[in-house]
Amino acid sequence: MDSNLIKEMIKKAISDANVEVYDTTGTSDHFKVVVISNTFEGMTLIKRHKLIYKILNQYITKEIHALQIIAQTKEEFNNE
Repeated sequence: MDSNLIKEMIKKAISDANVEVYDTTGTSDHFKVVVISNTFEGMTLIKRHKLIYKILNQYITKEIHALQIIAQTKEEFNNE
């Protein structure tokens, strides 16, 4: 799985998102995604993760075997 494809899929679905995708093992099937978007405002952590999984659903368990998600609002990201 190409990390750029993951990034583009998320950006297409969440238009204001800043997205970074990391291939954590170098095998193109374990990824860490960092998504910063005000779309997450008022959403629980579980709902944020479900949104990302929904976007990437067709690749989960096929091309993507592991996915670490960091999903924050811009304010949350800036406060860290």
